[in-house]
Amino acid sequence: MTNPSLPAAPPPVPTLLFLDVDGPLIPFGGTPEQYPDGYPTYRPARRLRVPESGANPLLPRIDPALGPRLAALACELVWATTWMDEANECVAPWLGLPDLPVVHWPEPAPDDLPGGPGVHWKTRPLVDRAAGRDFVWVDDEVTDADRRWVAEHHPGRALLHRVDPHHGLLDADFAAVEAWLRS
Repeated sequence: MTNPSLPAAPPPVPTLLFLDVDGPLIPFGGTPEQYPDGYPTYRPARRLRVPESGANPLLPRIDPALGPRLAALACELVWATTWMDEANECVAPWLGLPDLPVVHWPEPAPDDLPGGPGVHWKTRPLVDRAAGRDFVWVDDEVTDADRRWVAEHHPGRALLHRVDPHHGLLDADFAAVEAWLRS
C-alpha cells in the first residue's frame, strides 16, 4: 500500500540511443562480390518534406523498415551524426520517424584532444550529452579505445555498438541492442 503523503517516484529516465547515419543507416563500401547489382534501394516510408531533387542521393539505400524497428526500441533516439539537423529534414521522414533531438558537435579547440589515441572525436561529446544517463551508441566507427574511454569517464551504463558499414543495421544489431536494453 502506498502512503498518499509521500510524493510519487519520478518516472524512470529513458536510455539514450545515439544513432549515426552513414554506415548504420546508409551502407557503403561493399564490394562488387557482396553486391553484384549494387546496394538495394528503397522508397521512403512517407512523402518527403524536401523535394526529391534536393534529397541526398544516398537516401534510397536507407531501408524505411528500419524506422519502426528503431521507434520500437525502449529508448530515446538522438541523432549523433555529421548530418546534424539534416537528419530530421531528410532521414527522419524517409524512415517515418518524427524529428529527433540532435547532437550539435562542438568546434574543437586546437589543443582539445578527443580523449587519447584511437578515441573517436564523437566519444567525449556523447558522454557529455548523456550526462550520466545510460546510453547506446550505434556507429560504424566505434572501437575498443572508445569503449575503454567511456568505461573510465561515464558513470552510467553504456553500450557502444559497432555496425558493419558494408551492410548497415541488421537483425543481429537490433538483437544486440534489444538484449542490452533488457538487461
